[in-house]
Amino acid sequence: MQNDSGNVLLALLTGAAIGAGIGILYAPDKGIETRHKIKRKVEDTSHDLAERVSHAKDELTKTANEKKDAFDRKLDEAISTMSYKADDIIDKLERKLEDLKAKNAQLNK
Repeated sequence: MQNDSGNVLLALLTGAAIGAGIGILYAPDKGIETRHKIKRKVEDTSHDLAERVSHAKDELTKTANEKKDAFDRKLDEAISTMSYKADDIIDKLERKLEDLKAKNAQLNK
């Protein structure tokens, strides 16, 4: 979804730049004025594109950090749960071992 939006945005910006360029070339201005207009349009478009790329980068970084934090929390929860269950299993095994020792002691009498 994000990639499709970026492609559409890039296509619109490219189309707008090409359209503006063609419009300027066919405008009844002197050559130097036309070149200045083209230069300004290129600078404006470059600046706008740089801002959009920077914003997209910031959003991507923010999303990646949020996902990393969520993963870290889930991992900590899973480790905590496993640790609790491991302690529970060890306790049960120790009780079973004590029961087996007691039964073995009765059988050896």
